[in-house]
Amino acid sequence: MHDWIDYYDSTHTIYVSREHRDEHFRLIADTIIGYISSPDATVLDYACGEALFAAKVADACGKLILAEPAPGVRGRLVARFSPNTKIRVRALDELKYLDAASIDLAVMISVAQYMTPKEFGDALAMMKRLLKPTGRLVVGDILDPKVGTLPDVMALLRFASAHGFLKDALIGLVRTALSDYWTLRQQIGLQRYSEQDMLALLGAAGFVATRAQINVGHNPSRMTFVARHAFERMER
Repeated sequence: MHDWIDYYDSTHTIYVSREHRDEHFRLIADTIIGYISSPDATVLDYACGEALFAAKVADACGKLILAEPAPGVRGRLVARFSPNTKIRVRALDELKYLDAASIDLAVMISVAQYMTPKEFGDALAMMKRLLKPTGRLVVGDILDPKVGTLPDVMALLRFASAHGFLKDALIGLVRTALSDYWTLRQQIGLQRYSEQDMLALLGAAGFVATRAQINVGHNPSRMTFVARHAFERMER
């Protein structure tokens, strides 16, 4: 994951335009809000990125913890949200100091593909410790090994057309193909999990999970899973 952290902490970007970036984070924020069960909930956004609309999420819950591994991004989060008393910014390593069973909702969106299987397993173990007995974990934007690059391209173009940055998207696709992002993706690769793989991994980590009908992002060919403590599901 360290190479990807360095990439996202650099001046490079995967977004084709400011509109693309803004609409992406707006959609993610709205989706997270849809999973918040109570205005008093404590929410953890794991590897949150720029989280441009975190204030909107914070308005819908009691406390929002933005956990981000890239130090430069984390610094921008602190500068952007320090006046908001409902938002706390943390490094991933700092999560081990949070109280057990203190989180109502944890989200990991567009994260698993950048982690090694061991890193992902360790993160799931952390989520298991932090979630309340009735808490939920949302793992989103999972890449399916049976789905190639074309659906990603088409999903971006549809998203761009709907939000008015189609020309930028077409130019950006060419630019991305020649960028350090694509080189890094070719060298390191992205982790992909089938639906069965994800359900098994979540089960091994002590959760019961189901696949959500709709992915959290703009790409319907990717997958989202909602997980709870196994014993909590058994009691229902």
